[in-house]
Amino acid sequence: MKNLRKTGNDTSSRPFRGSPVAAVAVAGLLGTAWAFGSHNAEQRFDSETGVSPLADTEVQAYQLATTDWDLPNLDHERIDFWIGRFTTDKRGDFTKFLERSGRYGPMISQKLAERGMPQDLIYLAMIESGMNPTAYSPAHASGLWQFIAETGQRYGLTVNRVVDERNDPVKSTDAALDYLTYLHNRLGSWYLAAAGYNTGENRVARIMREETGSEKGTEEDFYRIWDRLPRETRDYVPLMIAAARIAKEPAKYGFENVVFETPLAFEEVPVDAGTPLSAVAEASGVDAKEIKRLNPHYKQSVTPNGKRALVRIPEGTRTAFLVNWTEVREKKAYAATDYKVRKGDSLLAIAQRHGVTATSLRQENAIRGDRIRAGETIRIPTQAR
Repeated sequence: MKNLRKTGNDTSSRPFRGSPVAAVAVAGLLGTAWAFGSHNAEQRFDSETGVSPLADTEVQAYQLATTDWDLPNLDHERIDFWIGRFTTDKRGDFTKFLERSGRYGPMISQKLAERGMPQDLIYLAMIESGMNPTAYSPAHASGLWQFIAETGQRYGLTVNRVVDERNDPVKSTDAALDYLTYLHNRLGSWYLAAAGYNTGENRVARIMREETGSEKGTEEDFYRIWDRLPRETRDYVPLMIAAARIAKEPAKYGFENVVFETPLAFEEVPVDAGTPLSAVAEASGVDAKEIKRLNPHYKQSVTPNGKRALVRIPEGTRTAFLVNWTEVREKKAYAATDYKVRKGDSLLAIAQRHGVTATSLRQENAIRGDRIRAGETIRIPTQAR
């Protein structure tokens, strides 16, 4: 065990705060006070438009503190190393992490509060993806919480050519917190859970059994098994703590002029199957890039074929959407049909048979090259977009 001690900010002996407001108040992610509105909503069906807008029924603001910890602020030489990197050659990257935390931190904070989980788990997302919901790693992990496809699907996320909910910051956060809860229940510690999140719970459990005689341990046990962990995993908790120290007191580390992004806020409206996000943008009166940013899980900027889907629009644009949607809906050509690939089919042959181009099939189905498999279902655009 190397250089393990608790700093003066450690609160590991205190219980997690029970109420949602108090739990949110420990996040301090932004280093300054900010507020996040949580929305409870109800469905109302509009028979003329066919749209069921989500109607806000309650808005509650949460004020966040700056420097509290609800996981042990343990010291270690690797924490000092990473603080050094984040404040020198990685300063530009970490500035972006902080900026994006303004958008996604409040949402994560509220979900942690609702579950009674430590607010400091926000920093796991920060070191995983830099708070970037479209981040993609060489190991094929994707999203804010860097799920591989198999794990994401295990925790309820849809991952296919058209929809990848690993990139949905809201749904992927729910999945990540489910997974972390499972890991904590098995390993007994949030830092051990973080290690399991990175390298696999079975490996951490085996090392714990061999070193301590039990799978379950304490937060301090992460450093007690430090030498047995893979190199990347050894840095995992030090990275979390380094990120937390800077994010809680950014000015102390030279990040005085960070411009934090506006907290994520949106409304949802159901649309027809196969609806381009550009049509939703037109009806809402906003730039298509903003609709895409709110819906990064729609990989081809179109909703799935075969069923209606919810699309997020900027908060405050629902009225414009309702006024314009009928007209936009009628003039936009975006219909598509499903086709089950048969043995011997080629992408070009299918395209010619249906009077479309192979390029349009690739775009519709996020296909690279010409490879398709018998038995899979692809979308055939029935009109040019």
